[in-house]
Formats: sequence, structure tokens, C-alpha cells
Amino acid sequence: MTTDRAARWIGICLDCADADALASFYSRLLGWEITANDGDGWAQLRDPDGGVGINIQAETWYRPPIWPERPDAQHKMMHMEIEVDDLEAAIDVVIDAGGSTAAHRPDDRDPSRIRVMLDPAGHPFCLFVGGE
Repeated sequence: MTTDRAARWIGICLDCADADALASFYSRLLGWEITANDGDGWAQLRDPDGGVGINIQAETWYRPPIWPERPDAQHKMMHMEIEVDDLEAAIDVVIDAGGSTAAHRPDDRDPSRIRVMLDPAGHPFCLFVGGE
């Protein structure tokens, strides 16, 4: 099937203070290889199955977002949704790789199916058990 498209989404780019540390975190969490690294604050991970990849760039001005958001603090601009088979095992991987569980959990989220986590740079993301 051929489709005429002007654009194709291939990845996202996350800002942070330490690109190597954040690339290592997502490599461990997702099981992806770091496919490029310029040694000067930029790294890239690609989904081995051909999905959307992640670029990571260090910025000297980086301030981590605050979760939940507050009017007087840096807001998150986006967050990723990561499907897992075993929520508790995935949480353990996040913690072991340098991430953390967010202190705030929205009341409308079932903690047996979804958890808000923070990567080492402070970006919130959700782990969720798929299905249903």
C-alpha cells in the first residue's frame, strides 16, 4: 500500500540535564539499544520493532517538571504511556534503573492497572497493564 504523506512521525525528543543517564534509563526500561550518541549531550534510541523512537538531548537550562503541575513551577509538556504485561515487575525495573514512583496518583486511576512514574530527569510517564 502506497500512501502520499507530507510527514511521518518517527520519534520524540526529551530534554534533560544528563543525556547519557536518561538514555541508559530508557534503554533498560524498554529493552532498546542506544543507537546513536554524539558524546556531547545527545543520544538516540530506536524501537527494534520499527515503532517511534526517542531522542534525548541535554540542555544547561533544563528544569524538571513538577507532578502534579503547579502554577508556579515547570509544567510537563507531554508524557508517555507505556504498556506492560506485569505492572509490579515494570515498577521494579523503573526503580532499579533510577526512576521513581510519583508521589501523586490521580484518584480516578486504578493502581492495580496504572501507575504514574518519573524518569531520572523528572518526566512523568504512565505504566499500564493492557487489555480489556
